[in-house]
Amino acid sequence: MDVKVQKNLLCLSREAAEFGPFDAILELEGEPDALWFYREHVSRGVPCIWRGAVAHWPAVSKWSNDYLRETVGSKEVSVAITPNGYADAVREDLNRFVMPHDQLMPVSQLLDVIERKEDFPGICYLQRQNSNFMEDFAELWKDTDLDIAWASKAFGAQPDAVNLWIGDERAVTSMHKDHYENLYCVVRGEKHFILLPPTDRPLIPHMKYASARYQLDLASREFSVVDEKDHGVIPWIPLDPQKPDLNRWPQYRHAHPLRCTLKAGDMLFLPSMWYHHVSQSQGAIAVNYWYDMAFDMRYAYFQCMDAITDTVAEGNCCAVGDHDIEDEQELSTGKT
Repeated sequence: MDVKVQKNLLCLSREAAEFGPFDAILELEGEPDALWFYREHVSRGVPCIWRGAVAHWPAVSKWSNDYLRETVGSKEVSVAITPNGYADAVREDLNRFVMPHDQLMPVSQLLDVIERKEDFPGICYLQRQNSNFMEDFAELWKDTDLDIAWASKAFGAQPDAVNLWIGDERAVTSMHKDHYENLYCVVRGEKHFILLPPTDRPLIPHMKYASARYQLDLASREFSVVDEKDHGVIPWIPLDPQKPDLNRWPQYRHAHPLRCTLKAGDMLFLPSMWYHHVSQSQGAIAVNYWYDMAFDMRYAYFQCMDAITDTVAEGNCCAVGDHDIEDEQELSTGKT
């Protein structure tokens, strides 16, 4: 019975991709109509890119490191610090989900570390997702928009959070999903995304990990990993979509990853519940806008699919692999 469930979940992923379009990310130009955007992309959960959407922002031409030092250099902000560039990610050698060491740091020092002007014992990333742009960087508001007007009209609300991201090429965001509609705008450098639709959930391995956090001793320049018992067990994705281990996770070969690169001035609409992995170029800067998702029937369907997938996995069944799909055509036509 469980093998049949696995095969049907595989068919769900494949058929959803056919209805997509999930073969490529649509690229657009110009400001969209709010109704069109909601109808064609939000309601269908389909990502898209607007090339040059925020190229008119003063930030795109002004936000050099010298300008940032002059404008906000003395401001202390919370910076995520790790030994390997992966904050909020799985350390399989420790069987832990490890969060970054958080440290208050002047923006000028963060920029020095990114530029390698300071020999700092860790990789720093401004990535605090608490609407840090609105909370900490009022001096920079004039260089951007505080919301995306046509998106706010489409969603009928202002952004729930606006976040500023500053890092170098070593900082990587491991694959995960968010309960937000995300408009992601690159101000400087490049951002590289790998996206997978929510219907690929049965093909993406999830495991449960004890929580831990990096601690950095500046005197010894060494990191330790300390358990965070208050956070409990965290479900996370151990697979790296940049180099997936298909021997360990053979079902992932049936997934539908989409890759795109955003350059300065570009905007990505990343629908809620889409899985994403993010890497970047040296000194990249971005601003993103999170709008609350609609917790509606689609969310209920996803939760059901998530629960079924977990139940099958907990039954110690093998993952869906090439050897399991001989009857895929029969299942897709409704024959069992």
